[in-house]
Parts: sequence; structure tokens; C-alpha cells
Amino acid sequence: MHGDTGCESAGQASADAVDRPDPGSGPRGTDRWRALAVLSLAQLMVILDSTIVNIALPTAQRGLGFSDSDRQWVVTGYALAFGSLLLLGGRLADFFGRKRLFIIGVVGFAAASALGGAATGFPMLLVARAAQGAFGAMLAPAALSLVSVTFAHDAKERGRAFGIFGAVSGAGGAIGLLLGGVLTQNVSWRWCLYVNLVIAAVCLVGALVWLQAGERPQRVRLDVAGTLTAVAGLVGFVYGLGNAASKGWGDGRTIGPVAVGVVLLVAFVLIERRVADPLLPLGVVLDRARGAAYLAVGISGIASFAVFLFLTYYLEVTLRLSPVQTGLAFLPMVAMLMVGAIVSGAALLPRVGPRPLVPAGCLIGAVGMAMLTGIEPTSTYAGGVLLALLVMGFGFGLIFGPAQNAATSGVGSDEAGVASAMVNTVQQIGGSIGTAVFSSLSATAMSNYLHTHGPAATQLATINSYHLVFWIAAAVLLAGAVLAAGLFRSGPLPVGADAALVTVH
Repeated sequence: MHGDTGCESAGQASADAVDRPDPGSGPRGTDRWRALAVLSLAQLMVILDSTIVNIALPTAQRGLGFSDSDRQWVVTGYALAFGSLLLLGGRLADFFGRKRLFIIGVVGFAAASALGGAATGFPMLLVARAAQGAFGAMLAPAALSLVSVTFAHDAKERGRAFGIFGAVSGAGGAIGLLLGGVLTQNVSWRWCLYVNLVIAAVCLVGALVWLQAGERPQRVRLDVAGTLTAVAGLVGFVYGLGNAASKGWGDGRTIGPVAVGVVLLVAFVLIERRVADPLLPLGVVLDRARGAAYLAVGISGIASFAVFLFLTYYLEVTLRLSPVQTGLAFLPMVAMLMVGAIVSGAALLPRVGPRPLVPAGCLIGAVGMAMLTGIEPTSTYAGGVLLALLVMGFGFGLIFGPAQNAATSGVGSDEAGVASAMVNTVQQIGGSIGTAVFSSLSATAMSNYLHTHGPAATQLATINSYHLVFWIAAAVLLAGAVLAAGLFRSGPLPVGADAALVTVH
């Protein structure tokens, strides 16, 4: 009897700890939803900057006079800095305060964007893009963790909030393509960077008004060894994958950095098992539900890059749409993604949990990918692409909101930042893997087709390579459905006291 009483007391203590207002838990009442709007806008700024510059690159190249080999670094510089520093950014949010780091990230991102917009040459533009990535690595995990702790106690509100945030995260890439096309065509490529000053100003004012005062920093040591191995390992891995598309998988500039990156990441895991204050507490990722969520986000990142990259090629090169028309072509997918994310997050997730939703999203996304394998040189947008985009958009919406929610559920307030950083990290790594693997497979398929059918069949060879990419992306999503169904637990996600008990045990 005494043992039972002790367990009940411990459980009650855990519940009280969660029910007690957390200094970083965010504003109350309607201000929470205004805060969510600010955090979602900041997330949009970070995500769209991974694609908004892509369409502007040819114009920027002509304006600044840099080479084709330099051009890829305008994109890679952002990706390398962003992907490699995310874990550090997430831990800094836990150590020094989420609101504080969010504001630093917003101001720094705006300053880097202003520098890039005013670039007078390639070196200045590259430095600006790398700085954008570094400040984005502070901003993104701080924003997601603020959503998590602001909506920590009510399952329905949390589901609705993550549905909205997930919809924005999933739609950012397509919105970047559209906005980049509009600004480049009608104003200047420089406004693809200057536009962030407007967005950042709104985010900064909103943060000062609606985000609650930052929580007290934790007095812990930064895991220097873990930080160095994580950053170097992620840089090597992402850099090597970036070289795979242009240099090939057998090139030393691909194999070497990837191998070094993998070794350093293994060393990082070994270090994290032993240090007192790890950069990434392994319990964050080893939890079954969170592990499944990270896996789902990574898989969706791999597949979504197949859509944005190769479907963009098809629309612009084969169907000869302008950059603005190409961006507009993705809007139906964005709309359905938002519908899927908000409906699943607000209405379904609090009742059934992520187990039926994420696998269903992967399956629906796979169907949409398979539909794209029917495109031909003579296809039209309405007849060959539109329905597939609608189906895929809804499927991805069922993945993003529930997965982001699950990835940050059940963690203590002192680990919310790094748990949030892992979401962006696996999405970034997934995108890098997808870009490298699909680009390589596409090039090989095209080469083989031309070898068999002759150089006159270039257009058919291109379409054939797209078909292969979409089939493999569909297979990746099917594998994701199986893994998610097996790893996620049945039932709603824990919130409030239940989340505390999950964390304790």
C-alpha cells in the first residue's frame, strides 16, 4: 500500500509540474493564435528561402557575372549552413531562451537578406546566403518549440495549431517558387532577398507584442565535442550528397565527404551517450513515437523534392510555362496540403492519434506520385498534372501536421528546442538525399535511354527519366507508410500530465 501511495505521489508531482504555468509556455487566450501566426510566418520565411532564389539564379548570375559552377553554391551555401547548425540552434534555444533566440534569428536573417540583396559580386552573395542559413538554424527550431510549449495542454488546440504550422511548413517550398517567379519577372532578383525584410519586420513586432517573456536560461555546459562532431558530420554528409548530382557517386568529392560525415555522426552518437549535458539527448529520438515522426518527416522530405525539382523541370522545359505560371501551377497542391494538415490536425489527430493518419498520408502521396508517371511530352497541365498535385497535396498534409506534433510531444520544456531542431534536420537531410539520389538516377536513366534509342529521342529520354524518379518516390512513400504504421502507437498523443509521465518513464 505504501508503494502505491508513493507512485501516486510521484505521478501527481509530475502532473503538477506540467499543469503549473511554464515560463516559456507562451501567451494565453486569443494572443496564442496571434503568436502562432507570427511563428508560422517566420517558418514560412525560412522554408521559402530554400526555393525562392532558385528561379532568380539565372538573372542573378547575369547581373553579377559569376560562373555556372559558382551558381550551385548560392543554393548549397544556404543548405549547408542551415542543415549543419540546426541541432546547435535547437539546443541554444533550450539553453538561452526560445523567445530570445527567435528574435536573434529574425533580426539576423533580415540582416543577411539585406546583405544578399545588395550584393555586388558572388562572394558577397555567398556569404549572405550562408548567414541566412545560420540564422535560419536558430529561427526554425525556436519557432517550432514555441508552438509546442504554447499549445502544450489542450489536445484539440495543439492539433489545430500544428495543423496550421505543418501546412505552412509543407507549402513553403511551392510558395517560394511562385514568389520568386513573380519578383524576378516583375521587379528584380534582388527582391527575392529584400522581401525577407518585410516579413522579418512583421515577425519582430509580433514577437515583441505576443510572445511571452523568455524563460530563464538553464545553467548547463554546452556540449562542445558533440557540437563540433555534429556540425562537421552534417556538413560533410550534405556537401557530399550535393556533389553526387554533378560529380557522380564514384567521385572522391562525393564519397570522401559522405564517408567522413557518416564517421563523425557515429562519433557524435557515441559522445552523446557519455556527456552530462548532451547536445542531443538520445531519449528525444529513441522514443518510439518521436522516432516514427522524424522518420516520416525525413521520408516526406525525400519525396517532396521529387515533386518540386523534377515537376518544375517538366512544367518549364516540356510544357514551356513561365516561372510565374510554374509557381501558380503548384498552388492547388498547396491548397490541398493546407486542407489535409488542418483537417487532420484539428479534427482527427486529437481523436485517433498519428498512427492511422501518417501512413494514410504516405499512401495517398504515393498514389499521387504514381499518377505523375503518366505524363508525356504531349500532356497538358489540366489533363496530366493537376489531379496528381491535388492528391499529393492532401497526402502530404496528413503527414506534416501530425508528424510535427508527434515529434515534439512528450518532451520536457528543457528539450523542446532540440526536439524541434530534429524535425528540420531530418527534413533537410531527406531533401539532400532526395536531390542527390533522384538527380543521379534521372541522369543514368536518360543516358541509358539515349544509348538505346539514339540522340533524336532526347525529349522522350527526359520524360522517361522523370517517370523513374516518380516511381521511386512512390516506393519511398509506400515504405514510409509501412514503417509509420508499425512504429506509431495507437491512440491520441499525450499532452499535459500524460506527456510528463511519458517523459519521466
